[in-house]
Amino acid sequence: MVHLLEAAFGEPRWRGPADPLDVLIRTILSQNTNDRNRDRAYEALRALYPRWELLLEAPVAEVAAAIRPAGLSNQKSARIKQILSWIRQTYGALDLRAICAQPPEQVEETFLKLKGIGIKTISVVLMFACGHDVFPVDTHVHRICLRLGLVPQGASAEKTHYLMQPLVPKGKAYSLHMNLLRLGRTVCRARTPACQVCPLRALCPYPDKAKT
Repeated sequence: MVHLLEAAFGEPRWRGPADPLDVLIRTILSQNTNDRNRDRAYEALRALYPRWELLLEAPVAEVAAAIRPAGLSNQKSARIKQILSWIRQTYGALDLRAICAQPPEQVEETFLKLKGIGIKTISVVLMFACGHDVFPVDTHVHRICLRLGLVPQGASAEKTHYLMQPLVPKGKAYSLHMNLLRLGRTVCRARTPACQVCPLRALCPYPDKAKT
């Protein structure tokens, strides 16, 4: 599967380290919305609060107004403030760079205790910010894994995450995630998938269903 996707789309390369806290906040904003709305909300947030310390001291209603384009703004604003407060108490500063030197399993165990951070969110941080060989499962990846029969039908995104980790070839988590994301956005869409041009068609039982 990996080689078929790389033959079709190329081999995506990790761009290098990013600030884990920035990636975390951006990923929280992305929950239940699209990339355009996430980016609008994030840019508005950073324009208003160029330092995370400023956001931590801001009223929830003010933060919610800034991130309204991302949806669920009241919930997300409260959770972001709670998470920032926890980070400062736990790490002594609003800085998460230390997590990149920790084993991914340890980071996951720590952050999954926080409301608003699920396995996909922390996996995105570990992969994009830290370069860990972790395979995040978002909406597109989950849909494709189900259609390919890589996980049982009805499996949740969280269950799919844990089932997929051992199936991803070592060193290929980033490439596979990015190429499945591209496939899900352009070919294996939720509605009217373009099965006839899918590079994974030969592996997939779903094309027969696409005729209906």
